[in-house]
Amino acid sequence: MKYGIDMGHNCPPDTGARGIKVEDILTIDVGNRVISKLRALGHEVISCNPERASSVRDSLSQRCNKANAARVEVFVSIHFNAFNGRANGTEVFAASEAGRRIAQPVLNEIVKLGFFNRGVKSGSHLFVLRNTNMPAILVECCFIDSQKDMNIFDAEATANAIVKGLTGKLPTTPVNVIPDEEQNIDTSILRLQKALNRLKITDRNGKALAENNQINAETKFAIEKFQGIVGVEKTGVAGETTWNAINLILAKRIIRRNHGGGPVVRYIQYRVGADVDGIFGPQTEAAIKRFQRQNGLIADAIVGPMTWRKLIG
Repeated sequence: MKYGIDMGHNCPPDTGARGIKVEDILTIDVGNRVISKLRALGHEVISCNPERASSVRDSLSQRCNKANAARVEVFVSIHFNAFNGRANGTEVFAASEAGRRIAQPVLNEIVKLGFFNRGVKSGSHLFVLRNTNMPAILVECCFIDSQKDMNIFDAEATANAIVKGLTGKLPTTPVNVIPDEEQNIDTSILRLQKALNRLKITDRNGKALAENNQINAETKFAIEKFQGIVGVEKTGVAGETTWNAINLILAKRIIRRNHGGGPVVRYIQYRVGADVDGIFGPQTEAAIKRFQRQNGLIADAIVGPMTWRKLIG
């Protein structure tokens, strides 16, 4: 069998939920285990995650395109839920009868671990299920903002449940998990370095950061530099507040006068040479128009797709 495994999100601006734990980290951890176990059982596996994307839609499209181009026989997208801190349990989405037949045993195996059974649900609204050419499922393993679920969750057990649900069996000998630089919060540094480079946040010498997955003096300097630009506490550590600011900018929402403020406007001001105060006033408008003229764009002071392309690609 040829499987396409999509480890949800992990491609800014396509980033996952955050709760007691971080979705991006858990999907990578479980997904890599699933891939290793399927290969140990003799199956061919294609990892469908993109390396980079210009938007969430682009990220989702690349996942579908990889699966379709490789002509995988079953597509599995791995995710984790978050809602209100009280919701809990496991649900699996499918958009076809063939998909539902695959989804049910996967759900059955995961709920055996102790999670509440939320059922197999229609996924006809989900992009990756609508745009893949083969039977496809999307697994919401559990809720990362539920203490009940997080007390139960174990990456190895969850991966085993998914593989057992897909194939009916597990490898008889221990499987070495595919190493990945983003398996835990400490090793998300590579993603951070890539994001800061995309945002043109340089080191103390005005150079791009070395994407080496190491927290060194230059990376800490760049983190503090970014934190100062967007107006959050300068700790040199990329916590939730810093990542939220990064993701807001990478989302590339349309910004115009009287319709924007805060970290995104502060970043734009930094890039176009205006005073950084988070207020989109006349000076910022003039600076954006100047930047647009310099880059061959219509000088309308609206930071839309073309202006964002010049700012961050």
